[in-house]
Amino acid sequence: MQAPSSQILSFSPVPRDPGFGVYVHWPFCAAKCPYCDFNSHVRHKPVDQDRYASAFERELREAARRSSGETVTSIFLGGGTPSLMAPATVGRILDAVAANWTVAEGAEITLEANPSSVEAERFRGYRAAGVNRVSLGVQALNDPDLRRLGRLHDVEQALGAIRLARETFPRLSFDLIYARPDQTVEAWEAELSQAIDLAADHLSLYQLTIEQGTPFHALYKAGKLIVPDGETSALLYESTQRLTAERGLPAYEISNHAVPGAESRHNLTYWRYGLYAGVGPGAHGRLMGERGRHAIANETLPETWLKMVEAWDWGAVEDEPLTAEEQADELLLMGLRLSEGIDLSRWRKLAGRDIDRESEADLRSHGMIERLGPDRIRATPAGMLVLDAVVADLA
Repeated sequence: MQAPSSQILSFSPVPRDPGFGVYVHWPFCAAKCPYCDFNSHVRHKPVDQDRYASAFERELREAARRSSGETVTSIFLGGGTPSLMAPATVGRILDAVAANWTVAEGAEITLEANPSSVEAERFRGYRAAGVNRVSLGVQALNDPDLRRLGRLHDVEQALGAIRLARETFPRLSFDLIYARPDQTVEAWEAELSQAIDLAADHLSLYQLTIEQGTPFHALYKAGKLIVPDGETSALLYESTQRLTAERGLPAYEISNHAVPGAESRHNLTYWRYGLYAGVGPGAHGRLMGERGRHAIANETLPETWLKMVEAWDWGAVEDEPLTAEEQADELLLMGLRLSEGIDLSRWRKLAGRDIDRESEADLRSHGMIERLGPDRIRATPAGMLVLDAVVADLA
């Protein structure tokens, strides 16, 4: 796929059209982080990248056949650790997307990378392959917390990766985790200020969650991992929103902050309830079929997925049409994460009814949601803190 111009992109208002995305899941990591419940796997023998690239090519072709001739507005290579892929593997995947769909001019093409697997030559190779945005898994800006989080890089490597990414790619985002054990609001604000100084145009800031089945969950249940209580977590969230807004990277989604115009196009496709193809082990997709929108989920084990695709060109273990009510619920769940909220006329068209006026009035009276016009609602900052409950009440 031909690389777009290396000139820094100018930011323009992001259109409300959700677009059509392609998500490619590379499931392999050098090590499994103790807080992670994503579909990621450690293999102690080299992965056969040529074989996996061929499988991605086959599944991309089949996904395009099952879609409705959409134009791709974003591609996201996630994981796992996609920066463990050779640039040639990334190039084959991007070429396969372009061979099977029309790719919009200026499409956003993101690759996730870990600082421990960043090399200048490899970054230049990804850029030449067509990647124009990189998302770095930094997670913390102090070495003790990086070790506690099980990360393989230190702060020096993280800063070097950020610097190299800014030199190589038109756009950069990096992730931090907060509400870490023993973290105070003052310490987080100092770290966040440093991150904003380093950021190009986008930050993803996630509260640490203790996920079932992870090593952190076992430590937490045993009383060996103490995380901030609910009140402190709320203060950490509120300080995050305030500081990023003051510094020009306001929240456009619960955990994502950007210079206006630099929002992640790909993630907006999810949150605006657009269609997207998901390929690779454990990937999910939403495609339009003969019976309407389908929810698709792939086999999670890489080796099993590989054999399925080699045999049938398709690694899905679930492919179910969604009812109109299910689609309306998904629209609500995804759209209320955004500061722009949701279009109620679109919700009504899916649900076949109006939003529950009594529930809406109750939530508005308690300051959980607000109207942005006759047909648009959004969660307030207070509502964002208890968003699952807000969605349940409205749905």
